[in-house]
Amino acid sequence: MGRLEGKIAIITGAASGFGKGIAEAYTREGAHVVVADLNVEGAQSVATEIGNGAIAVQVDVTKRAEVEAMVAAAVEAFGGLDILVNNAGATHRNKPALEVSEDEFDLIYAVNVKALYLTTLAVVPEMEKRGGGVIVNTASTAGVRPRPGLTWYNGSKGAAITLTKSLAAELAPKKIRVNAINPVIGETGLLESFMGVPDTPENRAKFIATIPMGRMSRPSDIANAAVFLAEPASEFITGVAIEVDGGRCV
Repeated sequence: MGRLEGKIAIITGAASGFGKGIAEAYTREGAHVVVADLNVEGAQSVATEIGNGAIAVQVDVTKRAEVEAMVAAAVEAFGGLDILVNNAGATHRNKPALEVSEDEFDLIYAVNVKALYLTTLAVVPEMEKRGGGVIVNTASTAGVRPRPGLTWYNGSKGAAITLTKSLAAELAPKKIRVNAINPVIGETGLLESFMGVPDTPENRAKFIATIPMGRMSRPSDIANAAVFLAEPASEFITGVAIEVDGGRCV
């Protein structure tokens, strides 16, 4: 028996990076997975690769109708919904706060903050039908220990952490747990944007030097935390933002 045997999960931003790693781990642990992403070809590739009846859904998490359609697809395919992983994210390139355009700012807050609002509206009624559920939000160490160059992104992740804690308190009577994961910089498609400089071994070394355990995060690191926070063994854990950062925030 897997740790998520028979559970039904939606993972946004699951065509690559952390989301793909979570989709793979959830499937290995027995879950039925909806691989949701704006990049539908990538999502279909991941769904085919992981198997266990996984389906791909194209979604723009900033659009209410598309979020509702994503949840409806999960219910239609698998009969309900137990777990939502809000993993889709956006950032601006590492640069001074005064140089970030209004369009960049709007996109970051739509994807990193508004999407949490839209998905909560859509999934809570379905989770109530199942007697409870789990929401896992991919936040960031940037929301705990913000550094220059990513100010507006940092603020969006601070919002994600606060919303996680507030929703945890509010949804607890419904037996819906809400937790967050704070990854340190990782080897994903957003790496060069976070760094603000070309992805070279020399530049990577400068960032790795700030992480006590001496490496960047990997999708498997985040996926392991996402399994732990979603499995029944964590039934009394809610409102936490767990740092998966090799000691970066110490």
